Parts: sequence; structure tokens; C-alpha cells
Amino acid sequence: MISKAMQDAFNQQINKEMFSSYLYLSMAAYFESDNLPGFGNWLRIQAAEENAHAMKFYNHLLERGGKVELKAIAAPKAGWASAMEAVSEVLTHEQQVTKSIHDLYEVALKEKDYAAQVLLHWFIAEQVEEEANASSILDSMKRIEAHDTAVLMLDHRLAKRKED
Repeated sequence: MISKAMQDAFNQQINKEMFSSYLYLSMAAYFESDNLPGFGNWLRIQAAEENAHAMKFYNHLLERGGKVELKAIAAPKAGWASAMEAVSEVLTHEQQVTKSIHDLYEVALKEKDYAAQVLLHWFIAEQVEEEANASSILDSMKRIEAHDTAVLMLDHRLAKRKED
């Protein structure tokens, strides 16, 4: 049985993961409406991954006899001043998610919830990858900031990403 503190923390994380999915879907729409379908593809896949992350917490709660309590998902931002600003926001958002996962791990340690700790190890490793990917794309954007044709080349690269 999962503790009330862990259950509440996981329910909050489900909401955060679903918000992340919404945010990335909103960003995908922004890029696609700006004729950058590669960025849109990358962010649609990011959105799907965030939804899958929420379901990992959802399933874990149910498997442990916990209660899933879905809350309203806040509306995400709908526009950005530039592609650079949007990609920068992805990195900032992923850093916030990393902090949230670390905070969850602290709850799991306090509650001596070993099953939650095992689950959270996966998320900790996943966040390293998420931040590295966003940082790499942002670094590329900074290098090519003044060259719109280079942005199109990066867009082409991002269009080739496939779902796992």
C-alpha cells in the first residue's frame, strides 16, 4: 500500500506531466503554424512522451492500491516571440520537471517507499536525457540564430525524429 503523502505527491506529478504534454502540444502548434513542421514533430513526440510519463505514475498508483485523483490542467501559453524563445522555454521547463522529480524522490526516501524509489530512478535518468536534448537543440539554435536557412536545416533534422 502506498502512503498518503506519496499518493498525493504522485497525483500532483501526474498533473505536472499532463501540463507538460499540453505545453509541448501548444508549442508544436506554434511551430507548425510558423511553417516549421520539424520542430512541430519534435514537440508532438515530446507531448506524447509526457503523457506516457503521466501514465507511469497513474499505473504505479493503481498497482499499489492508491487512488488516482485527476485535477484540472492549466492552459499552456499559446505563443512565443521566436523559435529561440520557445526552445529556451523547453529547457527551462525540463529543468523544473527535474526538480519536481528530485522532490518526489525526497518524499519516497522520507516515506521509505522503495517501490517508488525504483520508479523514480527511471525518471531521474530520463530527465538527464530530456535536459541534454533540449540543451543541444538550444545550443544549435544559438549558433545559427542569425541564419534563417540554418533554422530550416535544423527543422529538417527534427522532422526525422520517430516515436520510440
